[in-house]
Amino acid sequence: MNKEFIAAIDDLVKEKGISKEVLIEAIESALVSAYKKNYGTSQNVRVSIDKEEGDVDVLMRRDVVEEAEDPFTEISLAEALEIDPRYQVGDVVEYQVTPKDFGRIAAQTAKQVVVQRIREAERGMIFDNYIDRQGDLITGVVQRISNETIFVNMGNTEGILVAGERAYGERYRVNDRIKAYIMDVRKSAKGPQVFLSRTHPGFVERLFELEVPEIEDGTVEIRSIAREAGSRTKIAVYTDDENVDPVGACVGTGGSRVKNIVDELFGEKIDITTWDEDPAVLIKNVLSPAKVEEVIIDEESRSATVVVPDYQLSLAIGKEGQNVRLAARLCGWKIDIKSHTKYFDEEDAVEIERLDEAGEYEEDGIAYAGEAFDEDAFEEDDFAEEGDFAEEPFEEAQEGMMEEDSSEDDFEEESFEDAETSEDVLAEGEAAEPENALEETLEETMEEPVQEAAEASLADEAFAEEHSAPDAEDRGDGIEE
Repeated sequence: MNKEFIAAIDDLVKEKGISKEVLIEAIESALVSAYKKNYGTSQNVRVSIDKEEGDVDVLMRRDVVEEAEDPFTEISLAEALEIDPRYQVGDVVEYQVTPKDFGRIAAQTAKQVVVQRIREAERGMIFDNYIDRQGDLITGVVQRISNETIFVNMGNTEGILVAGERAYGERYRVNDRIKAYIMDVRKSAKGPQVFLSRTHPGFVERLFELEVPEIEDGTVEIRSIAREAGSRTKIAVYTDDENVDPVGACVGTGGSRVKNIVDELFGEKIDITTWDEDPAVLIKNVLSPAKVEEVIIDEESRSATVVVPDYQLSLAIGKEGQNVRLAARLCGWKIDIKSHTKYFDEEDAVEIERLDEAGEYEEDGIAYAGEAFDEDAFEEDDFAEEGDFAEEPFEEAQEGMMEEDSSEDDFEEESFEDAETSEDVLAEGEAAEPENALEETLEETMEEPVQEAAEASLADEAFAEEHSAPDAEDRGDGIEE
């Protein structure tokens, strides 16, 4: 080995980005293995490479002891003093044992080891680089797609984006540019594996840092993010600067800033709210766009009951409970949403139960109201029974009136006895005393048409009697003649 060897190492350092010291150590270790393999020795040796000239020396290492038992690893104190009078027991004596043909053997044997060590050094450097960037946003190019898994070329390594870390509906093709979030970095036999994600809440946070300068410089702080990838994201922002509107800064002029993020997320909806240290105000904010009437906080169970108008209940809950679910994750509180009517009905029921337990329930007259209801129901049933009996004479009267109307032409043939019978019936009806007020009213209603019919019948009979006799006489005289 010579200066050309050192020049080749310098080229590898520039090309691979590996430090020169790491390469030299890897080569030295490979040469030690090659020496022991080719010369079949178990000696304790060390290889030294001159970093300027490229000369390689193989040095045997032997420990100084009083009496040497293993000549390959130990040397007696007397022999060591002959080499250098300063040696003492416990020191290490090194002397050169480089074979004459070691250069050729070393080049052939150490080649594969050197390549392997270089590869390992590269992997270690890549791992150290990306482990520090975990949680950052990267931009890469889709290199290949295999079984719904996308492999992204990130320059000096390859990122892995599995199907579960992509939002529903996202489709990519080879050579498409893609932004992703570095979720995890792991070591493996094939080198470091960088796992990417586009569904992680941190992905949205990094996109806002990229688009909103106020978040980048720390003026506006993102306190919490809750996300259901591909559908909706809620984000709570906060600032100490009274002159800065945190929501407006994230939205941008005409929504330009948030629109760029929505486009990157393929149309995912984003709700931006203001963070507040007061739980009641915070819960009211995170449930937007629904309007909230009242928030009842339970500090012990870290839960809250939220009262909303009846017409806002479905909006507050959201489609399949999505709005309240994201709101609970965003603020860290358990949220129970109730409509105005249901909440106050439950309060009334609780108040009645409390009064009942305290013995005040009957004093308020509630029990009396129940008894009055039973009595009213009983009277109503009685009235229904009386009505059934009262309908019979009324229906008979209606039938009689219809029969009288249909038989007006036959009144001339009726006898006076029928009229007297009608008068008797009428007289008996007038003599009968009604059993109650309802029957009396019905009898009065029936009496008028029956009386009129009887009077009309008497008048017709009298008229027929006056005119019937002369007609008969005239007819008789004519026959005799």
